[in-house]
Amino acid sequence: MSGFAWAAFASGLAGAAGAALAVMLVTFAIALRKGVHRIVDVAWGIGFAAVALVSYGLSAGEGDDVRRLVVTVLTVVWGLRLAVHIGRRGRGHGEDPRYEKMLAKAPGNPQLYALRKVYLLQGALVWLVSLPVQAAQYLTGPLVWWAWAGAVLWAAGLAFEGIGDHQLARFKADPANKGKIMDRGLWSWTRHPNYFGDFLVWWGLFLFVCQAPAAAAATVVAPLVMTFLLTKGSGAALLERHMADRPGFAEYQARTSGFFPRPPRRG
Repeated sequence: MSGFAWAAFASGLAGAAGAALAVMLVTFAIALRKGVHRIVDVAWGIGFAAVALVSYGLSAGEGDDVRRLVVTVLTVVWGLRLAVHIGRRGRGHGEDPRYEKMLAKAPGNPQLYALRKVYLLQGALVWLVSLPVQAAQYLTGPLVWWAWAGAVLWAAGLAFEGIGDHQLARFKADPANKGKIMDRGLWSWTRHPNYFGDFLVWWGLFLFVCQAPAAAAATVVAPLVMTFLLTKGSGAALLERHMADRPGFAEYQARTSGFFPRPPRRG
């Protein structure tokens, strides 16, 4: 039989929010020193790892120890892999064009504008999207099939985004592919294997809470928000607008799924 420590969970929300805020404020300070705001993308994954670790510490003695450890490890592994990947990808590059454009149009002090519109917003989203990770720490009772299904979904998602990122990095490293559209491997089945992988990861983590229906109902907003971000917000939709004028992209769109993987269309 599973229970849920509602009072402890509620009191732990502030600590998790503090962890997300601390990561973003430290990142903002580093960005000011370096003069490059693109490092906030690295902080996205680190923020989730920090929230998971703080929630693990705050929930000691409240939830099932095995679930607490598993959910924390899965979140930290995902977050750090993403942070390392983005950090390596951006090494040696200047400012991200997205942030250059935003700062150029910022009213008032552009740095304070970036703090509000990028860092604090991302911190709030990290806290919100990680609600299932926080809640899972306060769930009592042994792991049941919901959790094992979640672990399988998480593993599939991590593999999907990791393989997709690796395939894209190898493609871009070949000078012969300069200016071409990546349409091989997983990228022939979906135009966004990395985002689809994230989608699986966060729905998988949500399943760890589902053996407590009330807790699941209270936190389902988290994977829904992540799904929106990946498909309509700052993920796939934004990237596709950026690539719309690339030669061959319209043809790639016509034959390749926009999100959920499927075999490419023929002809």
